[in-house]
Amino acid sequence: MNIRNRTPSEYVCYGLYLYFSGLSLRRTSERLSCFIKRNHVSIWNWIQAYHPLKLLSKRKRISEYVVDETILKVGSEYIWLWIAIESENKQILALSISKERNMFVAERLLAGLINSHGKHPVSTDGGTWYLLACRFLGLKHHIHSSYEKSLIERTMQYVKDRTEGFDDYFPCRIKKCKLKHVRNWLNLFVDFHNKEIINLK
Repeated sequence: MNIRNRTPSEYVCYGLYLYFSGLSLRRTSERLSCFIKRNHVSIWNWIQAYHPLKLLSKRKRISEYVVDETILKVGSEYIWLWIAIESENKQILALSISKERNMFVAERLLAGLINSHGKHPVSTDGGTWYLLACRFLGLKHHIHSSYEKSLIERTMQYVKDRTEGFDDYFPCRIKKCKLKHVRNWLNLFVDFHNKEIINLK
């Protein structure tokens, strides 16, 4: 990670930890001021510059993919947030965003999961886009059990609750924005989320 003001990496990591623990950018700046003076804009820049590692080790045992999608507001438009988790370890295996909700987006998400973690059964809410994508990719599919539904809904709400604190839904005034800043934030969020789960075990 290349930080222009050359803030020591331990302070950058601590600042990101504070932010993703639930503090606002300004509150994170205030807490960090005990060690080093950096304003909320600097912390925002750290988020944009961060490049997380792979979300989950391939050596981790995976029994199935629990997948769902929800809608998020970005500036003045709405986008689809797609999330895949594993029901046993509860880590987020994949996360993507799109401006459409269809079979092609679902297929791209599932193909990425296969490439990273191999073929496993898929649990969804029964949306036709999932059924078609699973059939095309040769994946076994089933409707969420009550446990799987509860698990994925809690994860989705957890992500949505945190995005609501992200400067009023990812503000962006760029016309035809490619949403790179949104992807960066979400990838960083997932990286911290998964590491926290590992540390709790």
